[in-house]
Amino acid sequence: MAASSRKRRLMGEINVVPYIDVMLVLLIIFMVTAPLIAQGVKVDLPEADAEILKIDKNNPEPVVLTINRAGEMLLSHGSSEGPMTEKEISANVSAILRQRPEQVFLVRGDRNIAYGKVVEAMVILQQAGVPEVGLVTYPPEKEEGAR
Repeated sequence: MAASSRKRRLMGEINVVPYIDVMLVLLIIFMVTAPLIAQGVKVDLPEADAEILKIDKNNPEPVVLTINRAGEMLLSHGSSEGPMTEKEISANVSAILRQRPEQVFLVRGDRNIAYGKVVEAMVILQQAGVPEVGLVTYPPEKEEGAR
């Protein structure tokens, strides 16, 4: 009778070990899938010894208009996943500028495309109202003996 009269004490603690296990599994899943989601367009950029562009801290992410080897234009901001027409680019850029007039715009062109295609991309941006357009390049590789 003494055993039945004893009350079981309720445990007031939460066992967090299973939650930690679930969290670690989710972390691994996100680490594996994040690079797959952030796919980019393969572009062989030209090399240039140019000054690095200073970007405003209030607006850190520039909008990039990419021109791939095939001459197709892709905008880094917007709903379209694939190549865009001039009208689609112009409409998207105008909408971005209405929301953020200080937005930075860059053109990222493959080194193997014609220069005229890069100029065409810059003209599309300027006609959409972009006051300044920057170009994306890689810094040239330094020779080992040179300083």
